[in-house]
Amino acid sequence: MTKFESYIESGVVVIDGGMGSELEKRQIDVNNSWWSASALIQSPEDICDIHKNYFNAGASLAITDTYQAHIKSFTDQGLSETKAYELIDSAVNLARHGLENSNRSDGLIAGSVGPYGAYLANGDEYTGNYYLSESEFQAFHRPRIARLIADGVDVFALETMPNFEETKALGHLLQQEFPSVDAYLSFATENGDHLWDGTPLSEAVTYFESISQIKAIGVNCTSPQNILPALKNITPNTSKKIIVYPNAGDDYDPETKRWVSQHGPIKWDELVPIWLAAGASLIGGCCRTSPDDINEIALAIINTKQSFV
Repeated sequence: MTKFESYIESGVVVIDGGMGSELEKRQIDVNNSWWSASALIQSPEDICDIHKNYFNAGASLAITDTYQAHIKSFTDQGLSETKAYELIDSAVNLARHGLENSNRSDGLIAGSVGPYGAYLANGDEYTGNYYLSESEFQAFHRPRIARLIADGVDVFALETMPNFEETKALGHLLQQEFPSVDAYLSFATENGDHLWDGTPLSEAVTYFESISQIKAIGVNCTSPQNILPALKNITPNTSKKIIVYPNAGDDYDPETKRWVSQHGPIKWDELVPIWLAAGASLIGGCCRTSPDDINEIALAIINTKQSFV
């Protein structure tokens, strides 16, 4: 049994929260095509500290700052390929150092693999409106995946995936070229009913039931109000562990690359028990969530467990 498998079989796993918004709080400019990955150059020590804060808040899984850190993303802007690979190495090391400097004795490092839409840097991870062949999708994703494997991540986070054809290409790539690695797959959904490209969520989940390397499946970066509808489409269609990590419910403006808040405080103590009862077993936060949110999620999980003792 792999480390990731042992974690997800032993109980509920708490995932970390947003990186970009935490960097913005520290006055680090991430309003660029690299988004939070730009801090790998600007301020790596802050990335490490943010990882540490999430572990201290109760997370047991850190997602590397590689969502938008694709080799081509860096080389398109003038960096050498060697430097691009070094930045991916750095992202993994910073997550690992954050764990080592935290109050946790153990934890997981998930290598983030964002969608092709994130590379486009125009908000298409929230539309799925892009089209490549399977071999083109695989050629795009292969270099980063291979490097993250070399860096020793515990699991791949195939996250915020809005395009069903892209996820199929990734699943086949893992089967054909990286058969010994674990991954989780997290779709981007508009309302918990379908992927952004229109594919029914239930259909997408069902497709991956036979791909054994996908150890957990679910959704992320959607409003908390969409999680229960999503779980109703996920749980009946999979035997895998189910992962959910919503954003803070804000609206994203792809032109300004800013989130606009239009809601009050999120009542994690009310939502988390409902999600657990509906089948979720890996829970965390995405964009605009903070260590405080993750601490509330972790406490809600503890309190829910105690209520059944």
